[in-house]
Amino acid sequence: MTGSESIPAPAYQATKGSLLDVDRDFYTKIASSTCRELIEAFELPIRSGKAFSVPRGHVCRLSTPCGPQVGDLNLWARDNPRERFWASRTRQLHRSHVTVFDRLWSCLPYLRPMCTIVGDTLAGYRDDVGGRVHDLLGTRCDPYVNQMLSGKAFDFHCHSNLTRAILPFGLVESDVHDVLNVFQVTGLNKDGQYYMEPCPAKPGDYFEFFAEIDLLCALSTCPGGDLSAWGWGKDSGSDDMLNCCRPLGVEVFKLTDATLLETWHPPECAGYSGIHGLKMPTFAA
Repeated sequence: MTGSESIPAPAYQATKGSLLDVDRDFYTKIASSTCRELIEAFELPIRSGKAFSVPRGHVCRLSTPCGPQVGDLNLWARDNPRERFWASRTRQLHRSHVTVFDRLWSCLPYLRPMCTIVGDTLAGYRDDVGGRVHDLLGTRCDPYVNQMLSGKAFDFHCHSNLTRAILPFGLVESDVHDVLNVFQVTGLNKDGQYYMEPCPAKPGDYFEFFAEIDLLCALSTCPGGDLSAWGWGKDSGSDDMLNCCRPLGVEVFKLTDATLLETWHPPECAGYSGIHGLKMPTFAA
């Protein structure tokens, strides 16, 4: 087989009217609207983490103000942290590296879009060996793997940064989950092994999403920076990896044109009843 016939069809395809069937015209209007009010903005320092809220119907922009830098993103439903981002299902429903019109989905039993991506200045990026950007293949770096591979302890991996970030919100380490690696280029080599390439972002590049529900977000500036000098066990203040680290920008916008959201409403949780085949016994009279 050659040409398009050699490409297998996606296992998950949108049915008309389902939550996977994205209204592209609506989200294009959201992305292009200049009727925005900035309600929060901060710059996240290197090797750190911060949690912040994005109300439903608002837009959040993550940016690289000083150049290439990878960020690790977690999401929870703000009022129910048991509902959180499900990276693997998002990967199945959309793709291994997400971009505009893809959605980030929540875990079972909720299964609904938490946000929809509306802006991506790196959309379509692909490196010479097939790597793509905004990674869902991998997950956060963590001190446990670092200790296993290098024999050294290091407290500022993304897992730890996210853990510190959510403590003020009453969450704990076990609430940290698989991430979206924003601005990170990854792929699978010919042997199916995960690899990482340097981040291609330039100053001012951004990744933007529309919050479908009230969100608690947590973002980490990866200690590997732009990943051009990544290595386990590199923890000294003078190492090459530290010189690759830069801040990330976060902005949250309220949409001030009320007509934009006239036809929009937050998505409902999955309609399945949750019975799972269980039946009440029949009691004798």
